[in-house]
Amino acid sequence: MRSKGMRWQGMAAIGLALVLGLADVALAAEKIVIGAMYPMTGRAGRYGIDSVSAAEIAMNEINAKGGVNGRMIDIIFNDSKANPAYSIKVAKRYITEDKVNFLMGVVSSAVGLAVTEVSKENKVIFVGTDHASTALTTEKFQPYYFRVSNNTYQSAAAAALYAKDKKEWKKYYVIGPDYEYGHRTWEDFWMLLGRQRKDVQLLGQAWPKLFEPDYTPYITAILNAKPDVLVTTFWGGDTVAFIKQALPYKLFDKMKFYNYDGGGNYELLEAMPTGLPKGLVLSARHHLNWPDTKQNKEFVAKFKAQTGRYPSYAAEGAYAGVYFIAEGVRKAGTAEDPDKLVAAMENLKFKLPEDPEGFMSYMRPIDHQIVQAQAIGETVPNKKFPPATMMLGNWRVFKAEEIIPSVAEIEAARKAVKK
Repeated sequence: MRSKGMRWQGMAAIGLALVLGLADVALAAEKIVIGAMYPMTGRAGRYGIDSVSAAEIAMNEINAKGGVNGRMIDIIFNDSKANPAYSIKVAKRYITEDKVNFLMGVVSSAVGLAVTEVSKENKVIFVGTDHASTALTTEKFQPYYFRVSNNTYQSAAAAALYAKDKKEWKKYYVIGPDYEYGHRTWEDFWMLLGRQRKDVQLLGQAWPKLFEPDYTPYITAILNAKPDVLVTTFWGGDTVAFIKQALPYKLFDKMKFYNYDGGGNYELLEAMPTGLPKGLVLSARHHLNWPDTKQNKEFVAKFKAQTGRYPSYAAEGAYAGVYFIAEGVRKAGTAEDPDKLVAAMENLKFKLPEDPEGFMSYMRPIDHQIVQAQAIGETVPNKKFPPATMMLGNWRVFKAEEIIPSVAEIEAARKAVKK
């Protein structure tokens, strides 16, 4: 898949000027190679498949315009199997055998935390497109990692601001997958809500394994606890499975359902064209119908035209990842010098489909975290994106700067790890 280009090291016998001239030609001819990892099967498979499709759309758009500094982008894809140990092997192979310029992906924070170590050891930039644990940009931060989608803190900060005004939401229960992302998504929210309200109470918590097949015992415990609000930190197929299993128990008639990071993905809305309750409070890192901008409409329409389906939020993250790499290389003037790339990428601004009018996403230097707005909505009847008959609406939008952790919080988290 990758053009090997011309190796100028073997031209020592040729005059210096000729060597340099041919080197420039060879460099321009070589492709910018991205090694991407996404799951292709199981409950996380939809995220991986959509990420591949969106990354290819971005790559083709860029290459059709002449590439980056005269160089085409080439992306190698591999199934991560949503497995940290396997993903480490893939990342190492990309670096040693495929000689990639960048690593990109992945679905699952556990996988992201594993791959970032490979990135750090080899000084190869890793662009995170669909995993959210704040640890990657705080206590586990390393200079060759960048994230182009919101993290758990940003989602949780928006969620806490939303819940602060819901005075009837006093008694909480949480259920989520028992790994880094599930816990961190909840911990960030509960910490931030606690700063703003002193009248809230946690009645109980449950942490089934990721991709748990049977939630029945947990549903029974939740109903017995009688919370005002059920917070879930599920994503993907786990959200769909939990809601379907909870419906016969009329759980949604007895408490508010709140999932403020991955719950509002189109995967859920299309999976339940009938039976999805009205009034679930959800969010995601990208929405088909918000923001109502030309760029977002064009992205959704192009994805639908080329794949025959509407994108999950993971698609927009992968699309953003390819454009972020392209703009970083354009600004740095190189794809081979990681330190020049880091300097160029740290202050990048670029317009993405999920950006509302008047705002442009940007990369924050202190934590290499993209700064973006977030919207939280409720399920309402909407048949414009079939087979879904419910979409999110009644939006409340939170500005990017009001949901990002402060510099002091970032520094405190890092100091705590060093002690």
